[in-house]
Amino acid sequence: MKIQYAGHSAVLIHTDKYTIAIDPWLEGNPRCPAALKNPAKIDLIVLTHGHSDHASDTPRLAKKYGATVAATWELATIMGQEGVKNIQPMNKGGSIEWNGFTIALTNAFHSSSYDGPNGTVYAGEPCGVIVSDGKNTIYHAGDTALFSDMRLIQEYFHPDVALLPIGDRFTMNPKQAAHAAQLIGCKVAIPIHYATFDLLTGTAAEFSKGCKERGIEALSLEPGAEYSLT
Repeated sequence: MKIQYAGHSAVLIHTDKYTIAIDPWLEGNPRCPAALKNPAKIDLIVLTHGHSDHASDTPRLAKKYGATVAATWELATIMGQEGVKNIQPMNKGGSIEWNGFTIALTNAFHSSSYDGPNGTVYAGEPCGVIVSDGKNTIYHAGDTALFSDMRLIQEYFHPDVALLPIGDRFTMNPKQAAHAAQLIGCKVAIPIHYATFDLLTGTAAEFSKGCKERGIEALSLEPGAEYSLT
């Protein structure tokens, strides 16, 4: 498995057979490299919530690649209304099996709405995402505040890698995200949701400092860069 960062919160997980995208806001994302706005393939899209900087490009990508979209019931329903043919509705606490992967949705503390042809509509509750192939487990926290039950994510899923928002204002700040990495007990913590807009003031350097103080490996990926799980 390889994790490829596409800027903001967009992440592509590549395997020999499949590409799984989490919150693939590619077109319109100022930090997404031009070469990644239309990847070679996307087989499954998993959404943490409906905000435009996470879900707005999903209808285009799902139609272009014939990808399946997994999301909360409300957001999956919205994707169906947007013309996505293959949807997997689910919810927090639940999981699905997809081509040898387990996809689970965890809790997150944020908000969720979707801007579409009918205006701004409720899009279900925000989530974190677990992707596991039985050997490696990745946790994408979505947009969230710090919360103590992240310990349960560690106890139940044992993530190897955690992708954590650090931008502040709308999510955790770097210090809080480093605390989250400690609660999660991951081997590697990768910062996301930062440096895209001026309002996101948290920095990767602050996050790395906080993780180092807690004995956690922090890995800042430039958009387009990859991290291989071994």
